[in-house]
Amino acid sequence: MTTVSRRGASSPRELTRVGDRTSFVYLERCTVHRESNAITAEDADGVTHIPSATIGTLLLGPGTRVTHQAMTVLGESGAGVAWVGEHGVRYYAGGRALTRSSALIEAQATAWANRRTRLDVARAMYRLRFPDEDPADRTRRELLSMEGHRLKVFYRKESARTGVPWHRREYHRDDFSAGDAPNQAITAAAQCLYGIAHAVVVALGCSPGLGFVHSGHERSFVLDVADLYKTDIGIPIAFDAATEGEEDIAARTRRLLRDRIHETGLLDRCVRDIKDLLGYDGTRDTGESDADRVTLQSDGDVYVEGGRNYGDEVIW
Repeated sequence: MTTVSRRGASSPRELTRVGDRTSFVYLERCTVHRESNAITAEDADGVTHIPSATIGTLLLGPGTRVTHQAMTVLGESGAGVAWVGEHGVRYYAGGRALTRSSALIEAQATAWANRRTRLDVARAMYRLRFPDEDPADRTRRELLSMEGHRLKVFYRKESARTGVPWHRREYHRDDFSAGDAPNQAITAAAQCLYGIAHAVVVALGCSPGLGFVHSGHERSFVLDVADLYKTDIGIPIAFDAATEGEEDIAARTRRLLRDRIHETGLLDRCVRDIKDLLGYDGTRDTGESDADRVTLQSDGDVYVEGGRNYGDEVIW
C-alpha cells in the first residue's frame, strides 16, 4: 500500500528552532527506525526513543542501519544526518531547511557575488575569530598569514595549559590513527564542528558552497562557519581530551565537545553569527514563516505574488 502524500511536512513554526536543539547525537551498531514523529535506536540492549525535532545533527557511525521512514521524519524535522566512519570523519547528507524563505540565501549570494563585499565578510569572520586584531585593511594573503601565525601560537598555548606535548598539526585523511593524541582529537573535534555547522547552514536555508574564506568545495561556507569556533571551542576541547592519551580519544572528544556546546549555547550563537555576517535584517520575511509563499521578481526590485497570470496586467 502506498504511503505517498499521506502526511504533509511539518511547518517551521511547529519545529524546534535550530538554536535550541541538541547539537548532535551519535549512534553506532544499531538500527534506526521511526515511531510516530520520533526515531528509535534499537540494539542488543533494547530500544531508545529520540525526539527527531530536537536534533541538530544525527551522526550514524559504524554498524548502523536506518529505515526510509526514519530518514523521512529526520528530513521533515530539518535535522542534519551524517554517515561517519570509524572515528566520525565525514559528513554526507543534510536535512530540509527549517525556513520556507529564500531571504538568507539571497543575502548570502548578494554578499558573495561582489568581490569587495566578499572580502568584507571574510574580514568580519577573522574579526570574530581574533577580536584583539583589526583585519579591516588586510588583504586576503595577509589574513591567511595572520590565521596561520595565530593558530601556531594557540596550539603552543594549549599544549602549555594541558601539559600535552605538541609538535605540529598533522591530518591523515585515510588513517585517523596515524596522528598523535592531540592531532587525533583535533581532527575528531573539527569533524563534529563541520557537521554541526552544516546542519545550521542548511536549516537556515543558506548555501553550503558559497564560502567567503574557503572556496571551490561544496561545503566552503560550512568550513567558514565551523572555523569561527576552532580556537574558542574545538582546539581547547581536543587538548583536554588528549590529556588521557589515545585510547578511545574520538569518543571522548565528542562527549567533551557535546558538553561544551551545550554550556556555551553554540547553536544559537552560530545562527546569530551567520545572520550578522550576511547583514541579514529580516526585511524580506513575511511574518508568516510557515507559509510556502512564492513571489515573482518584477522591475525595480518589486516582488509580486506568484500563482497568478499577469498577461493582461501592467506591473508598476
